[in-house]
Amino acid sequence: MDVLICGGGIGGLALALWLHKKGIAAPVFEATAQLRAVGAGINLLPHAMAELAELGLAPALEARGVKTAESVFFNRFGQLIYREPAGRAAGFPHPQVSIHRADLHEVLVSAVRERLGADRLMLGWRLARAEQSDSGVTAYFTSASGEALAPQHGQLLIGCDGIHSALRQQLHPGDGGPVYSGVNMWRGVTPWPAFLSGASMVRAGWLKTGKMVIYPVRENIDPQGRQLLNWVAEIETPKHRLWDWNRQGKREDFLWAFEDWHFDWLDVPAMIAATEEIFEFPMVDKDPLPRWSYGRLTLLGDAAHPMYPRGSNGAAQAIIDARVLAQSISAHGASADALQEYERKRLAATSAVVLANRSRPPDVILQKVFERTGDRPFANIQDVISEDELAAISASYKTTAG
Repeated sequence: MDVLICGGGIGGLALALWLHKKGIAAPVFEATAQLRAVGAGINLLPHAMAELAELGLAPALEARGVKTAESVFFNRFGQLIYREPAGRAAGFPHPQVSIHRADLHEVLVSAVRERLGADRLMLGWRLARAEQSDSGVTAYFTSASGEALAPQHGQLLIGCDGIHSALRQQLHPGDGGPVYSGVNMWRGVTPWPAFLSGASMVRAGWLKTGKMVIYPVRENIDPQGRQLLNWVAEIETPKHRLWDWNRQGKREDFLWAFEDWHFDWLDVPAMIAATEEIFEFPMVDKDPLPRWSYGRLTLLGDAAHPMYPRGSNGAAQAIIDARVLAQSISAHGASADALQEYERKRLAATSAVVLANRSRPPDVILQKVFERTGDRPFANIQDVISEDELAAISASYKTTAG
């Protein structure tokens, strides 16, 4: 009972591995004709690592990434606001792993090819549309040049094809494009000496004047023992361009916001100056859908619930989707009932994370300090916000995200 997976990203590959674990055949159709490294850093939170450990991928991921030890918040003057342990240091059974997206994708691709067979990951197959009947589905694809490819038949079709999902557009033709948050992002990766604990995830500043997220994603990358740091600069701006991970960014468009960020724990302008490639990317999401599943068709990951990257949960929620969907198919067969059960378990939960990332992500800590201090240095953080309130903000998001 073939389950056709459209999209060879994190969610689609995780689904293929889960279905294989359940004994269910699942070819993966990826629109890209050639796999290559894209994106930058990504955080696999403990609940995502728990899923990947079940697939036997934890050793490879831990070896490729950095096991994050703490989450740290600073204002734009370099003053410490809040520090809390992360991953195993916080008592979770699994670590938080910060890793380059390309390394994560490579681990997943290798596992799919090894376990399912290299011919089950089909490159250069872009979904055009899908049809269904009582007995199955037919998917129609085009090549990168627009040439029609042979129709593919299966029992179910899962759209894992990202925020510009062709299947989502077919199921929800009035859905429209991504919704811009008003925040533009620039990001890059930079070889740099370890800073703070050597395994710290830093959030600093605030969006109105400039915010940074910085953390290491690879260890010992050169003879000097440096790490590869991932950084993201975020600034409120009315200007943005189309959603494209590969669009080159310009330092002069955002460096002004961070020119005086010379801290004893990190020289931020020097780090940005040492970055070879910078990419620009608008912070966007989409409003939660009322439903994902229509008969034998459904959505997963960013195709179903794209979210702002403010809580390190986009990949995690896609990975959880994959496990829940595979379990539902295993329990109910490759049927519409399986897709309905998956939707019942995941739609409301992921919608809550989408909305939380808009209004109360972990970095709302920075917003509160920014507003209460009037964007000025403080003498004592306890005069601005209590330790209990800081901990409550963090705990609330963790509860929402599962």
